[in-house]
Amino acid sequence: MKETPVGVTDADVLAAVREHWLVDAVGVTHLPLGFGAHHWRADAEAGPALFVTLDGLGPRHSLSSLHSAYAGAAALAAAGLEFVVATLPPYVVAFGDGALSVTPWLSGPAVGAGAVLDPEGDAARLRRLHASVPGPIPVWAPLVAPDFATSLRPRLASPWETGPYGPAARAALIGRLDELERWTAAYHRLAAEARRRPWVPTHGEPHTRNQVRLPDGRVVLVDWESLKLAPRERDLRGIVDAGRADLVDPDGAMLELFDLEWRLDEISQYAVWFASPHTGTDSDEVAFGGLIEELDRP
Repeated sequence: MKETPVGVTDADVLAAVREHWLVDAVGVTHLPLGFGAHHWRADAEAGPALFVTLDGLGPRHSLSSLHSAYAGAAALAAAGLEFVVATLPPYVVAFGDGALSVTPWLSGPAVGAGAVLDPEGDAARLRRLHASVPGPIPVWAPLVAPDFATSLRPRLASPWETGPYGPAARAALIGRLDELERWTAAYHRLAAEARRRPWVPTHGEPHTRNQVRLPDGRVVLVDWESLKLAPRERDLRGIVDAGRADLVDPDGAMLELFDLEWRLDEISQYAVWFASPHTGTDSDEVAFGGLIEELDRP
């Protein structure tokens, strides 16, 4: 997130880092990175040491599910998947209303949006991940309820005078209600089909924003909170979008399932966001752009 979390100070984060991971940490610095979680750099005397993440808890993540995902990623790394950057024990700790975790600080840059995609490298890493035998990890289930679109209708009946983006967000959603109903019905039909497919360990979001290029040129995958058993197409959208479906031979129905999941989950979260009070922060601007993109893209 771009802004610091309300009610959390750097001193709070530093105290937790010292208690659970790095007793001689000398300071933390909030990093305006990513979207959905908050991040800090934790420094030791010698310099940056840890990358700290504060995840929110709720329908998407519980303390238990995050622990299972992070511990599962650590097991995959220990089993020889060197591209897995896993969190450090005790993996995740309760922190206010959320959950705090850390990974080693990486000196390389994020591959990032707009970078040259390496579909061959991505496909090779994902083949190894999908062929691995994990320990206990979370199991995928649909993120958006079957009644999402119908339950949204009454919430749109009254004006959203909730902040600068409320009226425009409401109008955009009203204009796509019929499509939302069709997308939701298709999503749950395909989710039922998924039960008849092979399920493997999947990262969930192995796109370039979750890839870091190390000084030696190797690319590693970070952000394993969404590690789940699922059809492998959950991880394949980027490779297919790069025009290299030949590298992964995807199941078209499962690709559609997870494309719909991304769209509907984003729209669902942004609908809650803009139906609630907001002030027009940088994060609000990013969220509104994300809502319009998911409503309007092909």
